[in-house]
Amino acid sequence: MELKGKHTVVFGLGKTGEALVRFLLDRGAQVTVTDSRPAHLMETVAGRMNRLPITLKLGGHDEKILETADLVVISPGVPHTLACLSFAHKHNIPVIGEIELAGRFVEEPVVAITGTNGKSTTTRLVGRMLEHSGKSVFLGGNLGQPLIEYVSENKRADVVVVEVSSFQLDTIIHFRPHVGVLLNITADHMDRYDTFDAYARSKARLFENQLSMDTAVVNAGDATVTRVTKNIKSRRCLFNAKAPADCSAVVSESGVLIHTPWAGRIVINKNMVPLTGRHNLENTAAAALAALAAGGNEAGILSALAGFVPDPHRLAHVATVNGVPYYDDSKGTNVDAVVRAVEALEGPVVLIAGGRDKFGGYEALRDPVKKNVKALIVMGEAAEAIARSLGDLVETWHAGSMAEAVKTAAGIAEPGDKVLLSPACASFDMYENYAARGDDFASAVISMEKKAI
Repeated sequence: MELKGKHTVVFGLGKTGEALVRFLLDRGAQVTVTDSRPAHLMETVAGRMNRLPITLKLGGHDEKILETADLVVISPGVPHTLACLSFAHKHNIPVIGEIELAGRFVEEPVVAITGTNGKSTTTRLVGRMLEHSGKSVFLGGNLGQPLIEYVSENKRADVVVVEVSSFQLDTIIHFRPHVGVLLNITADHMDRYDTFDAYARSKARLFENQLSMDTAVVNAGDATVTRVTKNIKSRRCLFNAKAPADCSAVVSESGVLIHTPWAGRIVINKNMVPLTGRHNLENTAAAALAALAAGGNEAGILSALAGFVPDPHRLAHVATVNGVPYYDDSKGTNVDAVVRAVEALEGPVVLIAGGRDKFGGYEALRDPVKKNVKALIVMGEAAEAIARSLGDLVETWHAGSMAEAVKTAAGIAEPGDKVLLSPACASFDMYENYAARGDDFASAVISMEKKAI
């Protein structure tokens, strides 16, 4: 793809946007950057950008900057449905995302993982399994380091492993992973998609450019995944399969049984997996299938599991205070993630939830709350909506801050109970991101622990 001399407009000046700017300049492009945030909120990054030979537009998106554009590249967090982008579409100006642009410069085999929940854990598992199988690996994408940085730095790995979001898949054209993994699809980001089906179709785009020699690792136990992937061209490897098949992983209470053309039969006992809950056995099964399809081996898979450290803010034990363990699941930003967390802890649970509503509803939490939740503490913009949906099932308290929520939970919980922060919501009403929210929870718990000593 030739970029030299092309006027390229980058939408979004976060970590990925900044990496895009530097990549495009290195390739000789003429660059304009636009971000909806005002200048006073972006002084640091704006200062770095102002030292570069680019045009910088902050405080909103104006379609006038597209009048001379040859290409538009949008960062992952920027909606591809922005009104001003209609100008680009109307005038046949290509609109692509960072993952599409970077993918055109990647020559190595790509393993791409998507799904509503479990993406980061599974991506890290795949990368570690391949490394322990003797492969050099680039690990990034939506997980952390943007793929465009891998291209910019002229790195060379044996395999590129990336987490990919639905937002990134919305703007692909030719992006083709040699191994694609679709973990699950449940309601999420309904503030960005008109319908659940639109969101599901976005996830399934992961496979649309695959060929017959490529591999699709898909969840046989998820009806939506099965429906939206029924016409894919690539070879299927099924996890959550009901019975062993040519390429499959059967998940049971005892662990995972894998059959593949590359490694035959592999048994992963439950006690080999250092992660809590059945959903993590499913993630392990999907990761193992993907790693084997990308050249991994049994020894590497088992070795990788032995030393694997769970993601921060994903069912992470913070401390035990007065006989009550406190768990940080701040990354549980949708209802299905909370269902999995509550079921994994096996109650009784004092649940702290709330944040910015994604408008997917909370009805799917009713059965898990009825079975496993002792009390509910709600906070943030979605507090009233959650209370209306679930407040008839358990005693419900409102909290104005994380410190108040933790204090309230401590007053309710008794030895044998578990306190769980699993918000079912985005963090942006009160925090910069889910990590900041989880850190605030951990800080409040640790402060309480010190006072209890």
